[in-house]
Amino acid sequence: MRIEKSSQSGKTTVYLIGHFQSDHVEELKKQLRENGPRFVLDLKEVTLVDVDVVRFLETCRAGGVKLVHCSQYIREWMNRERQAGTP
Repeated sequence: MRIEKSSQSGKTTVYLIGHFQSDHVEELKKQLRENGPRFVLDLKEVTLVDVDVVRFLETCRAGGVKLVHCSQYIREWMNRERQAGTP
């Protein structure tokens, strides 16, 4: 997993690249704390996630973090987790 970041006009975009697993969540939480409310997660190059990551991404989305370039399988999994009541 690799995390890259760019800021423009007060908005920070964090690019996630590769396999994103539960042991990477803490680093991403740190990025969220450091970069404030105008935060975008770009998931274009995420190739694999686990259930803890899906739940974390759903929590981020529900909290106002914008998710872009999210693959269909991750979105569908997030929707299933939300419907099951497991944010």
